[in-house]
Amino acid sequence: MLYSSAAEWRDCRRRRVLLFGMSGLGKTHLATMLRDRADWFHYSVDYRIGTRYMGEYIADNFKREAMKVPLLRELLMTDSVYIASNITFDNLAPLSTYLGKPGDPAKGGLPFAEYCARQNQHREAEIAALLDTERFIRRAAELYGYGDFVCDSGGSICEVVEPENPDDPVLTALAAHHLMVWIEGSEAHRAALVARFDRAPKPIYYQPEFLHRIWADYLAEKGLTEDQVDPDAFLRHGYGRLLEHRQPRYAAMARNWGISITADEAMQVTSPEEFDTLIATALERRASRA
Repeated sequence: MLYSSAAEWRDCRRRRVLLFGMSGLGKTHLATMLRDRADWFHYSVDYRIGTRYMGEYIADNFKREAMKVPLLRELLMTDSVYIASNITFDNLAPLSTYLGKPGDPAKGGLPFAEYCARQNQHREAEIAALLDTERFIRRAAELYGYGDFVCDSGGSICEVVEPENPDDPVLTALAAHHLMVWIEGSEAHRAALVARFDRAPKPIYYQPEFLHRIWADYLAEKGLTEDQVDPDAFLRHGYGRLLEHRQPRYAAMARNWGISITADEAMQVTSPEEFDTLIATALERRASRA
């Protein structure tokens, strides 16, 4: 690991961490606090995906919809209006809207083949955005004078790596430049995440094999054809299984490549000093289990 002990972490002049775990457990809370209170450079993987790597796909999708409206079509064809994504760290809706949901077009669903194509675009974009962190560490230091760097990764990071493979190219690159920190949720957190998702199902990235399995299972269980599927119902059906699928992958990432803290610990952090102490404690915990 980048920092092999609590003492090394406390004594280092430039701190670099990558936070990973399910969305809603505190990654962005910690990253934002470090950015605002301690001048850490905050690198958001999802923001990078939605701007650098999928921005054109997103804007083209907006334009495709606008072209269905005669007035907007005329204005677009004469370059009289400009349509672009206004994605921010706090509002990633343009990215999730483009990713979409499979199922009945009348309910906003995408044909499954198109949905899978967009999933693959996201996979390629996520890998590229993760590998960009090394360049942004240098950029943050050289251009802006930032010594400390926090990478706020997406919840799907565990789906684009092989955490049990010691030669995984993405994890090898990330671990060389960051301390990998898993924010681990409890059963109570899991129930809260499921309840929140049930209220407002969000588009999400799935590992391809897992996606095809739960899609086939859902069609068979409900006796539906692809275009009869309620998109939100399918996402609700798969979310609990997704959490179960990701948990061991996150655990392997922490075990083989980094450390873990709990979501409760993360949410209690209110200052950079408390964050430093929490990371040191997590490094000590890992050392005691070695």
